[in-house]
Amino acid sequence: TSGSTGRPKGVSVPHSAVANRLRWAQDTYRLTEDDRVLLKTPATFDVSVWELFWPLLAGATLVTAGADDHRDPNALARLLREHRITTVHFVPSMLTAFTGVAAPDDCARLRRVLASGETLTPAVADGLLRLAPHTELHNLYGPTEAAVDVTAHPVTATDIASGRIPIGRPVWNTTTLVLDERLRPAPPGAPGELYLAGAQLAYGYHGRAALTASRFVADPYGPPGARLYRTGDLARLRAADGQLEHLGRADDQIKLRGQRVEPGEIRAALDTHPEVADSAVIAHEDTATGTTHLIGYVVPRTGDGTALPAGLDGHLAARLPA
Repeated sequence: TSGSTGRPKGVSVPHSAVANRLRWAQDTYRLTEDDRVLLKTPATFDVSVWELFWPLLAGATLVTAGADDHRDPNALARLLREHRITTVHFVPSMLTAFTGVAAPDDCARLRRVLASGETLTPAVADGLLRLAPHTELHNLYGPTEAAVDVTAHPVTATDIASGRIPIGRPVWNTTTLVLDERLRPAPPGAPGELYLAGAQLAYGYHGRAALTASRFVADPYGPPGARLYRTGDLARLRAADGQLEHLGRADDQIKLRGQRVEPGEIRAALDTHPEVADSAVIAHEDTATGTTHLIGYVVPRTGDGTALPAGLDGHLAARLPA
């Protein structure tokens, strides 16, 4: 999956689902032999699939970043400049970091930026388009359970001025449904849980039949045997144009820098420390940059509460992924 603070959940995705995603992308964005695509996402993250195979499918040039370059905005700026990159993906929080250090010359050859993994805020989008006004910015949405991306939207100045950037419309052979708790379609403008159907659905979670059954459910609107994937995301259809807007998570799970994080699991790890009496974990968004920070609070069992329990950092490092 995109990531988890718990036991990783392997997803069985058919080749046909990935092929549908790649062919849609090529038809939509039209890579040519003059394009140069940067492969910077680790292979454990689903975006790496299209970063690797799309340029090869289209006859474009694939440029491979260093192992840790995806964490370093200065290194990415240098790579874009030196290798004349035309197409790159950014998680919005890293896009913020990148636009904070990059110069216009670093983006001189950049034609398109694809953003996904987190909410793309108007502030983040505006930062890129001011830095590289000639560059297209596309907002993509989708889970690993549906072959990476299932909706897309080209960002416009109108989106930025409106204060909300939609996640757009479905890709090829894919259906998006906004449903209420009884699986009835939510009217335009009303929030509901986002469900997915179509060619890009995974078979399920490898070796986890119960979890598969709970997330991949029967499609009451499709033919016999059709399935829906419950994303756990809240969305609504804009009444004006039918575009999808992402409204957050239906449960406590959040996405942070492209990774799915469950605050409850982090709190459970905090609570296992012998000197912690109680804890809380929240996600705080910096409204100026759109960057989300995960903040943990603890109540020590002893002392005056002004100091963290000894060894808490190491305690968490041993129980949670970096």
